[in-house]
Amino acid sequence: MEVRINKEVRDYQESLFFGLSLRQLLFALLAVIVAVAVYFGLRNTVGNGEIGWVCVLAAFPFALGGFFTYNGMTLERFILAFIRSEFLYPKRLVFKSENLCAKALENSTIKEALRLD
Repeated sequence: MEVRINKEVRDYQESLFFGLSLRQLLFALLAVIVAVAVYFGLRNTVGNGEIGWVCVLAAFPFALGGFFTYNGMTLERFILAFIRSEFLYPKRLVFKSENLCAKALENSTIKEALRLD
């Protein structure tokens, strides 16, 4: 008998239905509901080939919301962090070199000894 244990305890996800977590299950159901609603809303105006693509494109953001993780962040936390870092708090980074040896020697006696030689 073998028991699988994650190397990192924080990576543990409780599976609820078919190996999906509750979050993944809810977002998958939401994606299906959106796809069905788009299908029934557009079936009289869009052709059969195109309506499939429209349904997939409409359901994709909702399905992505359940399965996306980046550095431990969910999709909505990632989007908020991206908006904050790129738009709300943009920073212009300027590189200034600093000669630490010269600063250290400014007030030292070694500088005077080097001048004498």
